[in-house]
Amino acid sequence: MSTEKTTIRIIQQQAEQNWQKLLAGPAMAQLPAHSHASIQHVIGLSNFVAETALTKPSLLSNIIDNHWHTDIDIATVCRAFKQRIDEVSSEDELFVTLRQFRAEQMAALAWRDLTQQQSIEHSLLQMSLLADTLILAAYDWLYAAHVKRYGTPQGPDGPQPMLILGMGKLGGKELNFSSDIDLIFSYPYKGETDHPRKPIENQQFFTKLAQKLIAALNKITPHGQVFRVDMRLRPFGESGPLVAHFGALEDYYQEQGRQWERYAMIKARVLNPASVYTQQLESILAPFIYRRYLDFTTIDAIRDMKRLINKELRRRRLSDNIKLGAGGIREIEFFAQSFQLIHGGREVTLQSKELRHVLNMLAELSLIEPDAIKQLLKDYYFLRKTEHTLQQFNDEQTQLLPEAEWPQAVVASVMGFADYNAFYAELARVMQRVHEQFNQLVAEPGDEQQEQDSLFSRCKDAWLLNMSADEFSDLFVRDLPADSVSQLYEQLSEFKQHLRRQRMGQKGEDTLSKLMPELVYFMLKQCPADITSILPRLFSVINAITGRTTYLDLLHENPDVLKQLIKLCSRSEWITTQIRNFPLLLDELLTPLYLQQQETDIEKVYEQYNDELRQALLRVEPDDIEQLMEQWRQFKLCQQLRIAASDVSGSLPIARVSDKLTALAEVLLNAVFHSAWQQVTEKFGEPQHLNAGETGFLIVGYGKLGGFELGYGSDLDLVFIHNAPADSNTRGAKSVSAQHFYIKLAQRIMHLLNTRTLSGQLFETDLRLRPSGNSGLLCCHIDGFTHYQQHEAWTWEHQALVRARSILGDDALKSEFNATRTSVLQRRRKPNELADDVVKMRLKMRDHLIDKHATGLDLKQCEGGITDIEFMVQYWVLGFASQYSELTRWPDNLRIIAAARDAGLLPADQAGRLQTAYLTLREHYHQLTLAGQKFAHSNEEVELVRRHVTEQWLQLFGEGH
Repeated sequence: MSTEKTTIRIIQQQAEQNWQKLLAGPAMAQLPAHSHASIQHVIGLSNFVAETALTKPSLLSNIIDNHWHTDIDIATVCRAFKQRIDEVSSEDELFVTLRQFRAEQMAALAWRDLTQQQSIEHSLLQMSLLADTLILAAYDWLYAAHVKRYGTPQGPDGPQPMLILGMGKLGGKELNFSSDIDLIFSYPYKGETDHPRKPIENQQFFTKLAQKLIAALNKITPHGQVFRVDMRLRPFGESGPLVAHFGALEDYYQEQGRQWERYAMIKARVLNPASVYTQQLESILAPFIYRRYLDFTTIDAIRDMKRLINKELRRRRLSDNIKLGAGGIREIEFFAQSFQLIHGGREVTLQSKELRHVLNMLAELSLIEPDAIKQLLKDYYFLRKTEHTLQQFNDEQTQLLPEAEWPQAVVASVMGFADYNAFYAELARVMQRVHEQFNQLVAEPGDEQQEQDSLFSRCKDAWLLNMSADEFSDLFVRDLPADSVSQLYEQLSEFKQHLRRQRMGQKGEDTLSKLMPELVYFMLKQCPADITSILPRLFSVINAITGRTTYLDLLHENPDVLKQLIKLCSRSEWITTQIRNFPLLLDELLTPLYLQQQETDIEKVYEQYNDELRQALLRVEPDDIEQLMEQWRQFKLCQQLRIAASDVSGSLPIARVSDKLTALAEVLLNAVFHSAWQQVTEKFGEPQHLNAGETGFLIVGYGKLGGFELGYGSDLDLVFIHNAPADSNTRGAKSVSAQHFYIKLAQRIMHLLNTRTLSGQLFETDLRLRPSGNSGLLCCHIDGFTHYQQHEAWTWEHQALVRARSILGDDALKSEFNATRTSVLQRRRKPNELADDVVKMRLKMRDHLIDKHATGLDLKQCEGGITDIEFMVQYWVLGFASQYSELTRWPDNLRIIAAARDAGLLPADQAGRLQTAYLTLREHYHQLTLAGQKFAHSNEEVELVRRHVTEQWLQLFGEGH
């Protein structure tokens, strides 16, 4: 017997089995006799049609009478169905009517397909029209019911609809026979319905409507199911809202839309009738899908998706899957849509949902050879016809080739082959041709084998693949010591586990999968010996930005920025913390020249900072205080990073670092003062004792600020002074005493400096050095300040005055303050009493502040440390300024030591050693701050300078001190 006769016999046997079932049941009475032969033929090809005949004989009878022949006008049938839906009076009746129509039309469609009554192209269109009809009929009925109950969600262009996006093959009008449907719901505007008594929010209205529509289509009842509904393509997937308004949709696709969503959106079709609202939705989606230029991120994304498809093929070995297998339907769709993504922005004719049109346009635009397109279309429809036939056996969504004899015989017969082997051979040729076209799409750069052997490829495997410790060790055995490899494996594994617990969008995951191999690669290139100690710092930064894909993209798309980040984090824990806490600093790494500052004249530094701050504030409205505060903080963070980066690179010596940090603080303090002055005067008016251009106010800086020696994270020791007469009031409508005005001004300055915003504090401030400390007035009169310093202040307060200077204020007040400072410092004191006071205070301070349990060295408070030098300097000023007035000229330690040397208070060599010691200790202290550490490890250099300092201390104060 020939193979063709065998195929026919197998089909006839199945037909006979199904026919006997029909004969045994009550259905035969409803099936017209003239159709028995036709019925017997079709039920030999489809159990689905046989089941319909058995359980729904009236439907099958209707099909035979009206719907089985090729010239049926499906559009007319669908219009008639919509009229039938209008007569439905309940939700239950709606469910039944939808399912009956679906069953009737699907059986009729299968009948026409299996008996070769229509082309596969026509069948795909009919299937899509049927789906559109069922979806919209259910939607229209449910919308009317919801409006009746909740009111209408009105919009600027009439009642707002719920826009239904059909995705995938439904969107392309290429729906397969037993497909599920991917939908996305949206509505135009937020607001409320117009119900006269109980309006509800539009979001609530459309969510309820969406839930009902999904149930109407998806729910399985005794009458079956309309369609399986999949909503996972909506923004944020299953965790996102079921329906989103246009604004939310636009924000999502502009800010978080992923490449695969662009790919999916190519097929998105609005199912609702055309209206102003459908046009608005399409105008939102178009710029997301199609770019006006050929962007390489699109090409890279297509390459990545192509690699994933090939990887899945190798892993799952989908050889008998006509959709997902090599050369299957998916590869043709991917081929067409990839060209749409790449060229569709410039070639409007490619902006189509329908694959046939797109492929034909690729030929017309000479992007692909016409003959190749002709063959690809022929192969595509061969695969689609095969898919339909497979699904028409039992109305099941499957793309797997059958293993049993009967379905194999049906496929061979319907596809026009003598037997299954002949069909399979042709299918293999078709899929081979398709896969060859697919593999030519978007050529990979470089030689693949070379890439496989590269360090970067091994880094990719280390991050992307789940490996055992031994497999990981084999990757890097030539690059790192064994213990480092083991530690690196643990670190990467733990961080991957941590990231899995994070809520991160697909775009973030995709970017991380590219960024992390690059991070490991550059670290192996830049700092292999320290990779395991530095990697946790980098992980902390990456972890801080996982929810901010802009920063992930910045690092991935700019290798120089990533290298600079690695460099800075490897050299400074403090910089790492700054970037981790304030990721906006990553933008600074785009301009590395900023990060390599050279020594500059201090006056030019002030000028530069003032100019840059002025430009930064041009974008901020003067009365927008919150934004102003944020901009000041961002400016400080960015400038501070530039200084620190130059510091760790060695391009700025320690003295210049402190100069720049001090200048930065003064410029910001000046900006804060002027803003506070404007705010307080707007409320109370200016004090009446002032002349034009005066403020009657002075800010004095003590300590590191006063001595031009600020470090990273230093607080500001401030004292506020005014000159208002006791009877002075403000001129505003809400008049207060001038003294009260200046207290309010001081409070406002403190608020602007200390308040924590998203970018942290501007500066932490300390006002305890004001007269009477914490119990004194926040802002004191200049006469009160002078009286306190001359008659009430302790020796340690006069020590503090050594490093005090005017930061900003009226010239007259500056002169009065300077006169007071000079007068107090130049007072004649008894050297022995002064020495006792200074030494006692130093010992008390050391006993109180030094950590006796610390394992390291406190460079500031230890014996021979920074504070010892400061106290000696203060002693020379307080003890000898009455004789040598030059000692009071400067507030910084280096120049005071030079003045003491010039006055003959210590030999030049000792002065030089003391200055060197001070700079060395400050440099080490600075580096500890940058490294995120508090205590130093003693070394030969540190011990040498400490000995010099201690020797000078003993020489100055004697052995007993």
